[in-house]
Amino acid sequence: NPDPVIHPFEKAREYTRALNATKLEKVFAKPFVGALDGHVDSVNCLSRNPRSLITLLSGSCDGEVRIWDLAFKKTIWRVDAHNGFVRGLCVSHDGETFFSCGDDKTIKQWKLGPAPNVFADEDDEDRMDFVDRIDDKNTQEPLNTFIGKSAFTSLDHHWNEPLVATAGAVVEVWDHNRSDPIHSFEWGADSVLTVRFNPAEVGLLASTAVDRSIALYDLRGQSPIRKLILKTRSNALAWNPMEAFNFTVANEDHQLYTFDMRKLDTALTVHKDHVSAVLDVDYSPTGREFVSGSYDRTIRIFRHNEGKSREVYHTKRMQRVFCVKFSGDARFVLSGSDDTNIRIWKARAAEALGTLLPREKEKTAYQNKLKARFRNNKEIKRIARHQHVPRAVFKAQKQKQVIRQSEVRKEKNVRAHSKPDSIPYVSERKKRHIKEVE
Repeated sequence: NPDPVIHPFEKAREYTRALNATKLEKVFAKPFVGALDGHVDSVNCLSRNPRSLITLLSGSCDGEVRIWDLAFKKTIWRVDAHNGFVRGLCVSHDGETFFSCGDDKTIKQWKLGPAPNVFADEDDEDRMDFVDRIDDKNTQEPLNTFIGKSAFTSLDHHWNEPLVATAGAVVEVWDHNRSDPIHSFEWGADSVLTVRFNPAEVGLLASTAVDRSIALYDLRGQSPIRKLILKTRSNALAWNPMEAFNFTVANEDHQLYTFDMRKLDTALTVHKDHVSAVLDVDYSPTGREFVSGSYDRTIRIFRHNEGKSREVYHTKRMQRVFCVKFSGDARFVLSGSDDTNIRIWKARAAEALGTLLPREKEKTAYQNKLKARFRNNKEIKRIARHQHVPRAVFKAQKQKQVIRQSEVRKEKNVRAHSKPDSIPYVSERKKRHIKEVE
């Protein structure tokens, strides 16, 4: 009977249950799943296969490319693809081939190892035997090699068409069947850092460059559309796959900014928590959250509309995080770092990985509802928000807080001793903007 008259202590009981559920979530938070060991140099880029949940591609700073089986945490194919750094990896829209680019001014197209369903009719023992028999000295030749005029810094594949976009001295778009680029865009930048195709708009792509700009291009117009210049450089960019007009950039000023491409004069959200330059960002397939990797040796998961991180992951051995990826099912996060390892993390630190009984599923759903109901309670909010971080990060956070308070105090004093309305109030979402060019 839901009548509140005969349940006078319902709220008190449910508050206690919500408090205990929040505490237990912190107690059982074990996010680290495993590490993929095999590279002998820093892991510089990662890519996932859109047709397979267990296939991961990685490229390192010594020119090596590896394909991994995530279920067994083993290398199933490797090749020395480039002379120098591997700067970018992407898988074709059909999942049959992948592309790599590097400092040697080449783009190479490769067959994507064993097909995702190659083990479909075999048991796990046969599959494991196949993985163990892979020759580490495999020297398979690329299907195609495209020669560029300058070194490449990034590349991305179109979501539905046989097109590859590359970043370097200029932004170029290549067709699988042509040796020369079919489009080339240039807008005043010495070098373009990253380029990404929009998941919904057929001909739209975005790039970030060393001149601190974020540029939008339309393949149908043969020219750039719009450019936004910030105060500091953006190292990476990722489109929201569910709200394809929004994108997030990872910036040198320790923050991430989410923009609506229709209204670039202000950021939708400013995501703070990192204490050093943010080097990479990637959205979950659900579009509700994204993961970022930073030079401060931490990985953080943010909700797409919140300024503070939901989770922070770190280990004693993990060094600078150069690349991060969400898995295709949004349950795991993959990170590549300076210490040559690729690490697998749970997207939800306290989530159980095994098969749950119906009663366990009901209990988990009930606890999640309780935590959502009391999420604004002072005590529960404090416990849920608390994060353990390394000592260096903790000290840097305190220092940043002191600097921030000093800046606010100075601005307040200057405004108090100036002519009224002579110093306008500037929103935090607009402070990093310099100008927008069309």
